[in-house]
Parts: sequence; C-alpha cells; structure tokens
Amino acid sequence: MSGVPTGSSGDLENKDILSYVALGDSFTEGMSDPYPDSDSVPNGRYRGWADRVAEHLADHVSEVRYANLAVRGRLIAQIRDEQVPRAVEMSPDLITLCAGGNDIIRPGSDPDKVVEIFESMIAELRSTGARVVIFTGFDTNWQPVMRHLRGKIATYNMHMRSVADRYGCDVVDVWSMRILDDQRAWNWDRLHLSSEGHRRLALRVCEVLDLPVDDDWNRPWPPPEPRGWRSARQEDLHWAREFLVPWIGRRLTGRSSGDGVSPKRPELQRCERYRPGD
Repeated sequence: MSGVPTGSSGDLENKDILSYVALGDSFTEGMSDPYPDSDSVPNGRYRGWADRVAEHLADHVSEVRYANLAVRGRLIAQIRDEQVPRAVEMSPDLITLCAGGNDIIRPGSDPDKVVEIFESMIAELRSTGARVVIFTGFDTNWQPVMRHLRGKIATYNMHMRSVADRYGCDVVDVWSMRILDDQRAWNWDRLHLSSEGHRRLALRVCEVLDLPVDDDWNRPWPPPEPRGWRSARQEDLHWAREFLVPWIGRRLTGRSSGDGVSPKRPELQRCERYRPGD
C-alpha cells in the first residue's frame, strides 16, 4: 500500500520522550497479574506484560508516556472501532497490538476473515509512522481442552506474519516460546498468563525491541512439585466448574467478561518504574 512505512521506526532508547500505546484484549490488559500492593484488582490494578515493558522503557528513556486501551473480552472488530482511532489520535512512537484471539477460539470463526480486519488495523496504525509490534497466538498443544484449535491458530499466525512483513511490523513469536508450555506460566483459568508468565513475556518483548534486559525469559523452570492423579483431576473439575461453564454461558448469551469495563490507562500518562516485587 502506498504511503505506509515499510520499516520499524528506529532506536527507542535514543528518544528523550517516548510515547507508547498498548491495544488489545485481556492478554494486554494484564489479566491475571495483579500488582503486589493491590487491594482491588477489579478497579484496574492488573499489571501485565505491557505495564512491565513500559516500566522497563522508563529505565532507559528520560520520559515514557504510556496508555493501555486494552479491555478483556474484546473481539477484533471492537478493538478496531474502539481502540485504533484513539491510538491514531495519540500518534505514539510505539504501539503494541494483540487482537483476534477471542475471535479465533469461537466456533465457526474464519481466520481468513479475521485477518482482513487485522490488516486494516495495521495499515491505519503504521500510517502514523509508529513502530508497531504484533503477537502470534499461543500454541495450545499443552492444553487438552483447546488442543483442537491449533490449526486455526497456526493459520491465523501465518496470515499475521504476512501482514507484518508487508507493513514492516515487529513480531513477538509467542507460538515458539516453549517455556510457556509449563502450567506455571498460566493462571488457574488456563487462559491468562500468571504473573511469572507475564514477566517472561515482557522480557521477550524487550528483546524484540532491542532493549537491554538483566534476565533470560527462556530460563528453565525449576523441577515441578510432584502431583498425584487425584489432585490433578480435582484441579480439572474446579477449572471446569469455575471457569469453563461460566465461559460457555457467556458465549451462549452474547455476554462478555469485558462488559462495563473501561481501559485502565485511557490517556498517555508518565510511566514510572514500579519497584516493589519487580
């Protein structure tokens, strides 16, 4: 497409003031990674990999202004309509976008159709001159209930990579992060990253952005604690009762976990390094 930049927009560390906008759904909102000092997670105190990346940038740039427009449960068309225009208005230096996952896991969804919306978003965001980072979907092979989605996710991933190539976007290849196959990378709902999962993903994003980090996102997990068959089945039953059944209920009734939820950082605000519990 004419008029669309074809390369990333340079070294982020060389800027005196850096603006960063994160777009997406629960993955980018930060579920389920509460701040250690949070008494009220529902009031917007989720942290997540995007907050962690912004905080890391704040250690290397004189001033970082950060907005996070992501809202849990959002479908890709909602992200296009609600978040992309606002991001374009902000005209940031850096944009991260993860979208389409909630569409792909729905029965009957078509990755070919979803990526058409995705490409329209990328074209609009890259036309601002911002550096845009996108994310592949996770490999669900480790999760028996969602293993059947691997083919659709892989198809969508390849489409997104093609779009990234055409528009000069950076890609965080989450699919290949085998370290996330461990259940300790995930919250009990098996759909959102744990705090440690978010921390490792933030390190990987910083690596893609060529930012120095002091830890390895791919560091092997310590040996797991032994777990018996009965304990594992009890966990499966708890998960089905507390997460799977309500999730199916929302799908059948057209409701979303994000109904009534607003972005946690709707404006570009100065980001400070968060120290406790890093």
